[in-house]
Amino acid sequence: MEEATVTTCYRHPDRATALSCSTCGRPICVECSRDTPVGQKCPECAAPTGRHRVITSRQLNRPTPVTRAILFVNIGIFLVGFLVGSSELTLRFGQINVLVLEGEWYRMVTAAFLHADMFHIFFNMYALYLFGPQIERQMGSLPFAAMYLSAALAGSAAYLVSGQGGVAVGASGAIFGLFGAWIGATYRQRHTPAGRALFQRLAILLAINLALPLFVARIAWEAHLGGLLAGLLIVAVWQRIPGSDARSTNLRTAGALAVGAVAVLIALLVV
Repeated sequence: MEEATVTTCYRHPDRATALSCSTCGRPICVECSRDTPVGQKCPECAAPTGRHRVITSRQLNRPTPVTRAILFVNIGIFLVGFLVGSSELTLRFGQINVLVLEGEWYRMVTAAFLHADMFHIFFNMYALYLFGPQIERQMGSLPFAAMYLSAALAGSAAYLVSGQGGVAVGASGAIFGLFGAWIGATYRQRHTPAGRALFQRLAILLAINLALPLFVARIAWEAHLGGLLAGLLIVAVWQRIPGSDARSTNLRTAGALAVGAVAVLIALLVV
């Protein structure tokens, strides 16, 4: 019989372990393991370098009030539609480009809280449930709220520029903003095995969703594209703002809002 080899922590040779650093591959014990967005790392690989931040387990379990509020509001409005009539809500608060240009600018925001049917709201809210909490935990509730709003505005602005004559509703612009944020964040982590795998999965999921308008009628793909671009730009801005203090949070919030404001300004100049 052969004696089994026992792997021990590189910092604590007396501790057997089955864990290893996702970056350098060295074995680490529970005490040495550091939770990061791309897996567990050793203390050296998890140490902050440049503009990178370490995400602690406390941050990963932090409540996400904005994500929860958006879920409840969207679902609540959808249920109200059964009582007062979804068509009435759509005509009153949906994005109708002619009315927007006549001064009813609020429609560019309110349309993001309306949904056409059960499948529509299920897909959007499930995507929010999957992709929203981690962004809110890592970036903060205020920056996340600003990003969601700006992506929704960018989607509405893109639909406004398209000159479509129908009524657009749904949180798809904001949801594609989340896709854009995740794609932008994981693209910088693609040099690690975990980061590369996550980036590839997200890219495939994004490609499928972008292709849906080819097979499903009445999808406002312009709003999807506008929200996606906004999410990519916002993450690019966030990655240049290091730190996790109040000043950094305020700068990330302002940066996200600026992207939405610029999108609306461009739409007004074009139309």
